[in-house]
Parts: sequence; C-alpha cells; structure tokens
Amino acid sequence: MRRRGDLTFGFSLVFWREVGWLRRRPLLLAMTTFIPLAVMAVLALLFSAGLATRLPIGVIDLDRSDLSRSIVRAVDATPDVSVATAVSDLAEGRRLLLSGRIHGLLYLQNNLERDVQGGRQPEVVFFYNAQTMTAGNIVLRGINAALPTVSSGIRLSLRTARGVPAGEARASLQPVPVQLGALFNPTLDYTFFLLAALLPTVLQIVVTTSAAYSVGLDVETPHRLRVLRRLGDGLLPAVAGKLLPYTILFLVVLGLADAVLFGVLGLPLEGSRTLLVAGAVLFILACQFIGGLLALVLKPMASAVSMATLITAPALGFMGIGFPRFGMNLFAQWWGAFLPGTWFLTLRIDQTIRGTPLDLSTKPLIILGFFVLVPALLVLLRLEMLRRRAEGPALRTAEAAA
Repeated sequence: MRRRGDLTFGFSLVFWREVGWLRRRPLLLAMTTFIPLAVMAVLALLFSAGLATRLPIGVIDLDRSDLSRSIVRAVDATPDVSVATAVSDLAEGRRLLLSGRIHGLLYLQNNLERDVQGGRQPEVVFFYNAQTMTAGNIVLRGINAALPTVSSGIRLSLRTARGVPAGEARASLQPVPVQLGALFNPTLDYTFFLLAALLPTVLQIVVTTSAAYSVGLDVETPHRLRVLRRLGDGLLPAVAGKLLPYTILFLVVLGLADAVLFGVLGLPLEGSRTLLVAGAVLFILACQFIGGLLALVLKPMASAVSMATLITAPALGFMGIGFPRFGMNLFAQWWGAFLPGTWFLTLRIDQTIRGTPLDLSTKPLIILGFFVLVPALLVLLRLEMLRRRAEGPALRTAEAAA
C-alpha cells in the first residue's frame, strides 16, 4: 500500500507513466529516437569522406607549349583538384561554372612560355565561384599549391642556365624557409569539426522541442497537472520522473552517434572521457528544462514547441561552427552565449580534438551546470505558482463553508 511522502514510489509511478505515454504516442517516440538517429545517419553519410578531393576544374590553354602542359599536369597532380575538361573560350567556361559541372577555370594566355623565357612575368588567371565557399577555397588551395612549385622550378632552371650554382640558386628562391604545422586537425578532415559539431546542434533542437511537447501534454489542463503532482507525491519527484525517460533516451542517441564518430569515422578522443560524459548529461538536462519552462509559460503547447524551435534552430549560425563567435556582432554573441549547445560544443571540441587540460575545461562545464540549475529552479517555481493558483479557489470555498 502506498504511503504519503514515499518519494521513491511516486517517482517510479511518474517514470513508468511517461514510458507508457511514449509507447502510446508514435509522434513523441519518433521525435526522441527515430528522427535524431535518422538525421545523424544522413549527416554521417554525407561527411563520411572527411575531405572533399579531386574537385573538377576546366582549363583554357591558349599557349599549348611545354610550359603550359607542365602547369596543367602539376595542377592535376594535386589532391584537391582534377582537370576534368578542356574549355575552348571564356563563354563556355562561364556556362560550365554556373552549371556546377566545374568548380574553377584555369586560363593560360598566349605566349606564356616565351614571356617566361624572356624574363617577363606573365599572369596565370584562375576563376572560381566564391559563393560556394568550401568548394571554392579547396580548388583555390590546389591552384596555390601547384603554381608556386612550377614557378620555382622555372626560376631555378633559368638561374642555373646563367651559371649560378644549384645550391645558391635554391637558396635564393627561398632565403627564409617557413615550416608550417597544422594543429588539432592536420588532415583538414571535415568530420573532426563539422560533423562533430552538427550532431549536438541537431540534438539541441530535438531535446528542447521534445521537452516542450511532453511537458505541454501535462500542462494543457489543470487536471493533468494535478494528477502528475499527486502521482509523484510532490513537485520534485514528479518532475524527475517525467524527464528521466527522455534523458535516458537522448543519452542513448548521443552515445550511438558518438560510437559511430569515434569507432567508425575515427574522431580522436584526446581528453577526458568522464568530462565529456558529464557535459553530455548537463547539456541534455539543460535543454530539457528550457523546453519544459517554455511549456509552462507559453500556452497552448504548439506555441511552446514553436518558440523552442525558434530559439534553437539558428544555433548553427550562432555557436561558432562556420564563423568564429568573436567576429560576430553583440546580438549574435549573446544569442550563442544563451544556448547550452554552445558550451557543450566548446567542451566537446576541447576534449576530442584539442586535448585541453582539465583546469581549462571547467568553464564550459560550470556554465552548463548553471544552464541546468537556473531553468530547473524556474520550472519548480512555476509549478508551485500553478499549484497555488489552482488550489486557491478550493481553499477559499472550504474556508467559507467552515
């Protein structure tokens, strides 16, 4: 028999009631499991290659000399681009660029070899579409890597032909050598930063909207809210029992996604696994409490779900994935700062790619803790306010009858 004040029993009742709701509501179950897993699977397939290579470009070779052919071979030998087609004129090259069949156009003018041998500096022109920033930067990087190599070889040949010793000629080409060291992502793999950042972004939207939907089901009528409180025998066990099934589901979803990232796609884990798990728990709880708070403040439930989507959907632009946050205006910086996903993403990158020491990784973890604590307190205060508002007329009636 149930005893008044048995918090464990009340928590268990609400927990299994919520599990039953998940089984009876296919939309809610899909929102919490199938949809995020499907989105993450699609993203993993899209970025499984890790790096875009051999992007097609076109070539207009008006010189048709040994030098121009060596330039074309050097460009085609780079891993970034592939010489896909020979183009007759600029009009045809423009059509191919606009159609997307090629991502760049290399233009080699007349008398290129003659001008080089005569000591003049002819120009090699390269056209690319700057609107497609990723593809455009990749083909530009390939051209910038190939042409200096050819140019250095030409200058070296000219100087040695004039009687300059080979060692002295090489030293004159690059008097101060530069050694480059790419940190944290030396292979420039998009999986290591873009895919690893997109998964928490998608999960933030799903968790917040699902929490707004599930809590909104109980807030739609005062009767359901009273039933929830009495089943849990108090606000705290009722809230804990209601949120915990979804917390477990989202942790499983995130764990499956990370298993693919770390196990299949080879994302490095340079930091603390414990810190990463703790951040994931705080991140999911923070999103749940934010969604629950929206459901308690906004009615009907559709308004809460819409507001949750409106707040979290622009996260990809404000979390610093494609553009650094310090370069944004104050509005974008504040929006990103008030999203728990921003701080979870910081912690995630620190503990996977960078291997940041623990003492430098406590800031995002502490901020995630505040994102859990503050909305949780506001949820409990709002529930207590709704309870007093609902019980007020009954108490006044009882006092009048007495």
